[in-house]
Amino acid sequence: MKKVLLKIDGMTCSGCSNGLEKYLNKQEGIKQASVNLVMNNASIEYDEKLLNIPQIEKFIENTGFKSLGIDKLKKEKKKISNEKYKLITLTILAIIILYISMGQMIGLPSLYILNMHHNPIYFSMVQFILSMIAIFLGKDIIKNGYKNLIHKTPNMDTLVGLGVISSLLFSMYNTYQIFIGNEGVVHHLYYESIVIIIFFIKIGKYVEGKNKDKTKEAIQDLMMITPDLAVIEKDGKQIKVTLDEIKKGDIVICKPGEKLAVDGEIIEGITHIDESFITGESITIKKEVGDKVIAGSINYDGVIKYKAEKIGKESTVSEIVRMVVEATNTKSKIAKIADTISGYFVPGIILIAILASIVWAILGKDIGFIINIFITVLVVACPCSLGLATPLAIVMSSGLASRQGILVKSSESLENAYKVKTIVFDKTGTLTKGHLSISQIFNYSNLKENEIIEVIANIENYSDHPIARGIVKYAEERNILMESKKVTDFKNILGYGIQAKYNGVDYLIGNKKLMTENNIDITNIIKENEVNDDDKLENDGNSILFVAKEHTLIALIGVKDIVKENAKKVIDNLKKQKIFTVMLTGDNKKTAETIGEKIGIEKVIADVVPKQKAEEIAKFKENGLVMMCGDGINDSISLVKADIGVSVGSGTDIAMDSSDVVLMKDNLDKIIDLMQISKKTMHIIKQNLFWAFFYNICMIPIATGILIPLGITMNPMFAGFSMTISSVTVTLNSLRLKKL
Repeated sequence: MKKVLLKIDGMTCSGCSNGLEKYLNKQEGIKQASVNLVMNNASIEYDEKLLNIPQIEKFIENTGFKSLGIDKLKKEKKKISNEKYKLITLTILAIIILYISMGQMIGLPSLYILNMHHNPIYFSMVQFILSMIAIFLGKDIIKNGYKNLIHKTPNMDTLVGLGVISSLLFSMYNTYQIFIGNEGVVHHLYYESIVIIIFFIKIGKYVEGKNKDKTKEAIQDLMMITPDLAVIEKDGKQIKVTLDEIKKGDIVICKPGEKLAVDGEIIEGITHIDESFITGESITIKKEVGDKVIAGSINYDGVIKYKAEKIGKESTVSEIVRMVVEATNTKSKIAKIADTISGYFVPGIILIAILASIVWAILGKDIGFIINIFITVLVVACPCSLGLATPLAIVMSSGLASRQGILVKSSESLENAYKVKTIVFDKTGTLTKGHLSISQIFNYSNLKENEIIEVIANIENYSDHPIARGIVKYAEERNILMESKKVTDFKNILGYGIQAKYNGVDYLIGNKKLMTENNIDITNIIKENEVNDDDKLENDGNSILFVAKEHTLIALIGVKDIVKENAKKVIDNLKKQKIFTVMLTGDNKKTAETIGEKIGIEKVIADVVPKQKAEEIAKFKENGLVMMCGDGINDSISLVKADIGVSVGSGTDIAMDSSDVVLMKDNLDKIIDLMQISKKTMHIIKQNLFWAFFYNICMIPIATGILIPLGITMNPMFAGFSMTISSVTVTLNSLRLKKL
């Protein structure tokens, strides 16, 4: 199987995209097609043995649309739309035709030449001309309805198209009757219904288009984070190029105040970079040789050279764009159910309209009455609100989630998150910070704690050891001054530690053996109850650094991968919601159980390899939906195996690719937010579907004329108005998802 993303031209509404999607999914060789109205593209998975891209493009042309080739998800110029002016014109037409056709009925003054009783020919002809202008302005509705009907995928445009054409043909017939002298039929013209129906439908499509444009603009803004131009170094010269001209391995230069052009690794220079568009954090991050940088980040205070590693579609920004686009392509189960119902609903309504017309014909009603019933049923049952019920709620909730720092890659995740029974966490990088850091300090000197950290961080800054990196990071996070020029006589003693001078003072930093070798007295680490401070640190899972100043022990530093600050709070919150929490890790049992007990996790499974992790996930799935939260390559299988895979933003690329949800701010609290958004989303969707179906259940019987004996009737114009009200109701209800 192969997958292709094609750019589609000619789609104007959800009716277009749904019709094209249904048609493509019926074709032999296409496993799955998903048409995205927002991005105007189609994601198609097909059997390359049966089909090729030109054949698929031919299918698209058969439905009246056009393939513009493979969609490279590049920035697009904003197209000028004339829909606003069409709507203004239709508004004017609607006012004029209502005044001509109904003004005199409510006592408004009328022109003699357009009076239905004195000049029925002019009266009918002017309305005919106005209705034809309206049909021209709404020809996309009729065209789309016709295309879907002949491809056996009738939709709401099919209903509207049939109603409009029926009204037009019947009114034209009666206009002909007026021309040949049968002026009595002047009361059976429905030109105003044509204009009003198209007017109301166009209002709905305009609103839908505006929402679509906002979503597309948001994605376009994301794509515009990267600069258009960059400077690369070639043969000792600096050359300005476009992003498309940058190749892997090129040396890119970025000056203060500029944005980084591509993802890469710094090979020269030190600076601070703002990555807030990815991390959500406003503070800048120190970057130096060997550090990775992300396209779109802002370089603050240094000139750096970096080697291009990820360009084009491989870049972090492009990957996020791809995820967002794919998220708008996916449909939840409840959306698929709504689509299935719509597939039966539209043909059913056409059948009801025909049967109602036949029944009234048998009862002896005239042709005008019968046509009126037929048109009204088609228009009032138009499932606009049904089509909006699920996708609008999903779009709103996806936007809400993204603002909260939650990137949802599939709508099914939003559907299922609130139903999760078990959440499984990886340890390192998920429940813990994923890097070594200072956890505890025993201070035996008259120095302040921050002064001790300043000394050891500046000295350790000359080492590449993981413990050294952790201490330096710890100091930077606390804005402790880094002054490398104060460090002299640095010496790395393999297997023992470090020796150096700081401000001319001798320091030794390392293990107990380093202290013993240098005859440093460490007896003052004996504390109450004869329990050594180094034993306390070791029992708590720390690596221990002994710090000596001028041959006197001044501190013990405990270093370990510390638990995230909010981990316990998140676990407690989940337990209150009766969600079973599990730690699943490849680390040793003692360390895992210590951390598990500290944060209150209910079950700890340690010493497991990736395959065993996936097997454990399968066991938990027997008791209900399972969410897996991880960040490493070893979590990728488990993330796929779980019902919902959640990766943290600081995780590996493969973990993020394997997951359904990415927590961009690396904040476990966002799991709670995801579940709340999920619950509210499904609540809104169910309300939307209820009102959409309730509306049709109430209105269709009235439209068929079954309540005429009670004096309750409906005409096509009112049917179009009421249909719009139902769509507005669904839209307003979905807008409640703008806030959590």
